[in-house]
Amino acid sequence: MRSTFTAAVLVAATAVPAHAAGTTILTDTGFVSGSITNSQRSFQGVPFAAPPIGANRWRDPQPVQPWHGVRSAVRPGPRCAQDEGLGSPASDSEDCLYLNVTTPAAAVNRPVLVWIHGGGFTSGAGSGYGVDQLVRNSSVVVTINYRLGAFGYFGFPGLAGSGAFGLRDQQAALEWVQRNIRQFGGNPHNVTLFGASAGGLSTCAQLTAPKAVFHKAIIQSGPCQLGIPAGEGQVDHPWVQREDVEQTGAKAPHGCSDLECLRRLAVGEIKKLTPLFAKPAYGTEALPHNPITALQQGRFRKVPVLAGTTRDELTVFVAMYYPPLDAAGYSEALVQGFGSVKAGQILGAYPPKGGDERKQLSTVLTAMTSTCATDELRAQTTAYGYEFAEPKPPMIFPGMPEFDYGAYHGSELPFVLRYGDVELDAEQRTLSGEMVDAWTRFARTGRPGWDRQDVRIFSTQRTAPVHHRCDLLRG
Repeated sequence: MRSTFTAAVLVAATAVPAHAAGTTILTDTGFVSGSITNSQRSFQGVPFAAPPIGANRWRDPQPVQPWHGVRSAVRPGPRCAQDEGLGSPASDSEDCLYLNVTTPAAAVNRPVLVWIHGGGFTSGAGSGYGVDQLVRNSSVVVTINYRLGAFGYFGFPGLAGSGAFGLRDQQAALEWVQRNIRQFGGNPHNVTLFGASAGGLSTCAQLTAPKAVFHKAIIQSGPCQLGIPAGEGQVDHPWVQREDVEQTGAKAPHGCSDLECLRRLAVGEIKKLTPLFAKPAYGTEALPHNPITALQQGRFRKVPVLAGTTRDELTVFVAMYYPPLDAAGYSEALVQGFGSVKAGQILGAYPPKGGDERKQLSTVLTAMTSTCATDELRAQTTAYGYEFAEPKPPMIFPGMPEFDYGAYHGSELPFVLRYGDVELDAEQRTLSGEMVDAWTRFARTGRPGWDRQDVRIFSTQRTAPVHHRCDLLRG
């Protein structure tokens, strides 16, 4: 069936009007027509899997139904169903498995960058990021959607793929790239997977997933080992066992006893379950092993890796969730997170500084959750390292309270991608150019421009590395 259809559309290629030359591409499921400027071509809203609706809700991504004629690809597809988040609008669409391809105006065999958006596995969309700078550096860039929250990570006894549908969507998008990206001027043998936050975690997880096909990885603020202190030596990691998520699904307040009933529930009812289902599950075909142990045991794709963090990752979360803290409040926050014994040790290494101690708390939490975790990741994968340390980057999240955020979580995004209406000053634009050069050089060659034993600090000001007690915080 597929070969007959492809033959038919190849014959139909002579009917493509001359004015559409360069904007109409034949994919393995039909023609798409995008838009073109003097410098780049854009193809938006291209389906890489069938709509995951009805019987396809909570199924691995299914093949796209081929279409006849030319499909318009000038607007992004719908955002996957989600509630409103930090700068991320709500959506009720389950029909959301679309990707966007942007290429230089005349691209042939260019390196390919595939972007996985962040948003805590519950919000975001590939279309929320502009890729102009990367494309100007001669890369083909693909941004993707994937199922979020309870739509992507729900589990239920007997449900194949429980808890990993969002990860499987990412893999299906990579499979689409392998089949089609040459038609857009990209090199299917030189694909770099990259992402930040939940996108970084996804990229890290895909390093350990046999089904994911790519050749390099850039992990921004998303080491697999990321963990939030949960009291008395406990750490909350972003991965969950399939059996656990299935048990949660059986007990969740959805009012159903079988999958048929669950697949009939309204989108709004499923969205209510998202707080219970925002972690990818391992022990699945998409993600066979816990990424943390897989990395420890050397069971991961041996490809070049670039991994880093922002210097002040946790300031944005501390500002949102903690009131101003004095020394006593800081001590109590450490006790709640780490237990009394370890809190005392941390206080000795990270004593109060006077004033609002939320800044010092964020230093501790940044080191424990991100900086030291990324050091572990770099050691295991021999990754190149970087740190984004711009002291006053523009704020990308709306409505944040006054606080000294520094290089907060996500603040590097406008320096690599175009993010909303965020503007950089002249010095920051120069820094952005340096980062884009490093990212695209890495995508092209597997080397960002510095030695593996070094950690490149990106900042408009000269700044020394910050040393942390990783032995204490991660021990």
